Amino acid sequence: MNMEATSPPVSGHGPDPSIQQVTVVGCGTMGNGIAQVFATCGYQVELVDLSAPALEKAINTIARNLDRVVAKGSLDQESRDAALARIHTGTSLAAAAQTADLVVEAATENRQIKLELFRQLDQLCPPPCILATNTSSISITDIAGATGRPSKVIGMHFMNPVPVMKLVEIIKGYNTDPGVTATIVEVSRRLGKIPVEANDYPGFVANRILMPMINEAVHTLFEGVAGVAEIDTVMKLGMAHPMGPLQLADFIGLDVCLAILRVLHEGFGQPKYAPCPLLVKMVSSGNLGVKTGKGFYAYQAGSKDLVVAPEFSGSV
Repeated sequence: MNMEATSPPVSGHGPDPSIQQVTVVGCGTMGNGIAQVFATCGYQVELVDLSAPALEKAINTIARNLDRVVAKGSLDQESRDAALARIHTGTSLAAAAQTADLVVEAATENRQIKLELFRQLDQLCPPPCILATNTSSISITDIAGATGRPSKVIGMHFMNPVPVMKLVEIIKGYNTDPGVTATIVEVSRRLGKIPVEANDYPGFVANRILMPMINEAVHTLFEGVAGVAEIDTVMKLGMAHPMGPLQLADFIGLDVCLAILRVLHEGFGQPKYAPCPLLVKMVSSGNLGVKTGKGFYAYQAGSKDLVVAPEFSGSV
């Protein structure tokens, strides 16, 4: 899988006339990727976060990503500069929300944080504004229930890395208006993405299938069936997966994987979704994968070598 950050070409139709101003809440890996894609495709973007240093880091990341796209010949310098100029940053949610046609929330995958954010957004955004969440598992219907505009709340689940991955999972809440769904499907297409609609059940489609597989891979390691590299090699060579499940878990973030599994376990009440004790222990210890430098593999800045973490190097 090519994980180098690129951007889809700007659609010949430009931004959807009904959606011009997009506010992205949260400037982490997903938030800055979402902001980059919208800006590259001609939308004006307000990128908001509580942390000014985090916003500065996000803009630097976007700039580096766009520079790589220019170096590859997929974007010219003028378009790169114009895209970057369309992104405005700030720490005030009220200021960022007041002119938004669409909000895409990309905050921490925590139910209470998202509910509180949507309560605030409902009060701050203009009445026509669509409120979308990038949640990977939390109920859209529950999030919509925190607002006075449930018909205008929808899931817009981008994949990581956002500039590279084509899929956008569009999740309809119980009260989502069909017209809102149609608008978000069209916006996704204008971003150069392929939208796929799903109904609102825990994990939607992507993570309802993916997370149990990752969890089973962790169980396979936990029970001593095979080592980290061996498990990933079997899935890559035997099942044609571009990345093994344990490496993918590191890339996603082990804390994110755990949070999604807990949503699945609580939502369905079935033991097959219960997180593996090893995954729970690793998250508790702070070994979260790529973002902390260690998970199932150990990561060093500037190195692309895949090295099994010392704790697991002699597991078989």
